[in-house]
Amino acid sequence: MPASLPSKAVTSPNDEQMQRRGFARQRDRRNVMIAEDYCELIADLIVETGEARAVDIARRLGVSHATVVNAVARLRRGGYVLSEPYRAIFLTALGQKIAGESKRRHITVTRLLEALGVDAETARADAEGIEHHVSDATLAAFERFIATHP
Repeated sequence: MPASLPSKAVTSPNDEQMQRRGFARQRDRRNVMIAEDYCELIADLIVETGEARAVDIARRLGVSHATVVNAVARLRRGGYVLSEPYRAIFLTALGQKIAGESKRRHITVTRLLEALGVDAETARADAEGIEHHVSDATLAAFERFIATHP
């Protein structure tokens, strides 16, 4: 064990509650990130091919078909998508809103990174993670910077 870490954790009920709330917030945030990614991808597939199918989503995300089926079921329960077994997946108005906001953040972060000199491929890859953590205020600052540094 590293010398800087205590050998035995000292926790109180308040510490445990704070830790539980912190982990719950992270799980909730992760679920939001997944919903944003799926909605954005579904919208992209519909624009590119006219439909979004689970097999195409799985291929693009590099996950199993079963993973996509489970995620789509959660998205359906959340009101983001409409789907039926063995049919295409469609975004609801809420799903379209989430997809549009996610796409806007992704494009803005990508453009900022490219304006800073990051190559396009790296900028797109890095934007995929950054876009989920950018506040509205920071995104607005990015957009102002981009507007003055084309």
